[in-house]
Amino acid sequence: MTIHFSSVTAPLRSALLPLVAALVLAGCASTAQVATDITTPAQFKEQPVNTAGATAPVQAAGDWWRAFNDPTLDAVVERAAVSNTSIQQAAARLAEARAIARTVDSDRSVQVGLGAGANRQAGLDRNQSNKPSTMLNAGASISYELDLFGKLAGASNAATLDVQSRESLLQSARLLVQAETAQTYLALRALDAERALVREQVEAYSDTLRLTERRVRAGDLAELDLARVKTELAATESEAIALERQRTLLEHALAVLTGEFASNFELPTTEWSTALPNIPAGVPSTVLERRPDVIAAQKTVQAAQARVGVAQTAWFPSIALTGSGGSASSDLSDLFKWSARSWGIGALLSLPILDGGRREAGVKGASAQLDGALASYREQVLIAFREVEDQLSSLRLLREQSAVQTMAVASARRATVLSDSRYRNGYVSQLDLLDARRSELRNRRQALQVKSAQYQATVGLIRALGGGWGEAAVASTL
Repeated sequence: MTIHFSSVTAPLRSALLPLVAALVLAGCASTAQVATDITTPAQFKEQPVNTAGATAPVQAAGDWWRAFNDPTLDAVVERAAVSNTSIQQAAARLAEARAIARTVDSDRSVQVGLGAGANRQAGLDRNQSNKPSTMLNAGASISYELDLFGKLAGASNAATLDVQSRESLLQSARLLVQAETAQTYLALRALDAERALVREQVEAYSDTLRLTERRVRAGDLAELDLARVKTELAATESEAIALERQRTLLEHALAVLTGEFASNFELPTTEWSTALPNIPAGVPSTVLERRPDVIAAQKTVQAAQARVGVAQTAWFPSIALTGSGGSASSDLSDLFKWSARSWGIGALLSLPILDGGRREAGVKGASAQLDGALASYREQVLIAFREVEDQLSSLRLLREQSAVQTMAVASARRATVLSDSRYRNGYVSQLDLLDARRSELRNRRQALQVKSAQYQATVGLIRALGGGWGEAAVASTL
């Protein structure tokens, strides 16, 4: 832009110098972009080792729970995706952010209004009597603010980035609910299997009790042996009831996740046949591309950066163009006649000089918000990688624990079979048999708990990876 002063008088030239300086500064002003790129590790410390099972095929963020090949799980998670209240709250916050963005963006448009009024007054003209008169008016007004320094564009851009952040947060809420629903369902199925195991042990103790009662009546055993069996039977039944209580609580939690009343929700007991997929972690850089919470934090940083630029524009003048047109008359019949017309156009330039430090405080406040957003973003990245490493290490150690626990279960079962046979033939005492059964039950329950933990860690890994895995391009939609 070229500005000529040749035809401008000296006093006017001096008055325009501050404005020209502001225009020059505004043309040169630019807000340095804040780097949000973070150097990620070349690989995860805990590299997953494939087991005998097939590795789950590469999948972008989507219906990840189908990798478990459980129709009931599919139905429960899909129901939660529709009716969960946390997702609905996140969707409402997104709608609110979109409305705010539309409101902010509207400031960049031409503002047009219509108006009409009537005013009754007296005593305004000294040459006339004080007789009251009525003045009628009708007209239209138009205004437009010139966004020479990017104030309105910056505010609109910040609001748009807020919307994008809310979109990612909605996706994050969906992923969180999906993962929590899947983990609750899998924990419930693990409890079903454990309850069946304990009930099986109750039946075994019941058989032992009947045998012991016959031998006590025959005089082969003392009443002390009968009391021991009854104790083991009652204690095992108590554990079965405790597991039933835990299952009931999980079922109620699942009802809330699916948006239903606990009184109306019921998940029948079935055989636990859910597949356990092997999830490849891929390369660390894909985590930042998939994690919706990380993307949301990055958009928040960009929005805060835009608001710093908006705060800086407070040092530059604002220019508004206005126009109005209409008619005024004391007689309604003359209101819309050509002779009653009136119009006006104008321009308003405003440049604050002294404001008590308000603009400087605004810039510092926006900069502080940017610093906080950056720290939050970096923290979210660190949390994301920690969660991936947590689940990878858990899966590795659980695989090792499962292998060892399988051997322990096999040995405990063999010990129970031998003890039962020797007890029935009178070679070992009842204490030996009860101890063998107790050891078998403990090891079989421990094996189930390890298996359940593997499912929980697998779901946790999928969530930590952002709901997808492999190195395919991310294609997330809302």
